Amino acid sequence: MVPKFADIAKGPNDLLNDDYTSKVSLKCKKSAGPVGVTIETSRGDMGALSSKVGTKFSYAGLSFDKAQLTATGGTVLETSLSPYPGCKLTFKGGKGADLGLEYKKGNLFTTGVFDVKNMSKFSTSACMGVGSGVNVGGNATYAPSGKMTGITAFNVGASYGSGPLFASVTSASKMSSLKVAMSYKVNSELSLATSTSHCAKNSIDLVAVGGAYKAPIGVIKAKIGGNGVISACLIKEIAPKVTLTASLEGPTNYNDPSNTAKFKYGLGIVM
Repeated sequence: MVPKFADIAKGPNDLLNDDYTSKVSLKCKKSAGPVGVTIETSRGDMGALSSKVGTKFSYAGLSFDKAQLTATGGTVLETSLSPYPGCKLTFKGGKGADLGLEYKKGNLFTTGVFDVKNMSKFSTSACMGVGSGVNVGGNATYAPSGKMTGITAFNVGASYGSGPLFASVTSASKMSSLKVAMSYKVNSELSLATSTSHCAKNSIDLVAVGGAYKAPIGVIKAKIGGNGVISACLIKEIAPKVTLTASLEGPTNYNDPSNTAKFKYGLGIVM
């Protein structure tokens, strides 16, 4: 399956980034007939609780993927519409307002997003499957007005997947640097992933290396970053349709006075 260009390195990135948190939160989902309601509550640094209330539903072919009221009184609206197979129109509104188009046919997946609030930028991407598990693509951003006009960003990338092995190479900062992400599924219980960055100044920088293990007590994930911070988390279903995620991170050398990283913990429940 050909992904969007933004998801060309999704496998390793998800393994190394998802589920790690430093927040204490509770997320409740409930279906009320055809309408889904979600309440998210998190605790701030000073102990204050803040909540977001959202819903999702469909009407006359139009999907309201997110209609949310935030703790600060703001609103978020995300909708989508499929006028015909393979084509999807999207709208995302909050602090900004973006009108998007996704089109997929065969081995081609293209996207386009236009800022309809400030009329300040247009972004597009394309990803194509060329066979033998290889996907190639690129993206670009064009600014029609403002301090910087013309093409303000562009990057390319490629990925390869075969059996348990996946690898991707993507550029950043107008192709001035490269990011290499890899994952390997050792068996049905253990998966490993790594991410590195490369540029003219530094030939190789470790972003993170980690893995996930399906243990009897739940899914255990751990990683170490290039900044010397080690993180671990446990994802466990503690009751039917109730998932607990406990996360902890801290410096590998906490006795080093120059290490300013601190121990942090996170706890999340989704029900």
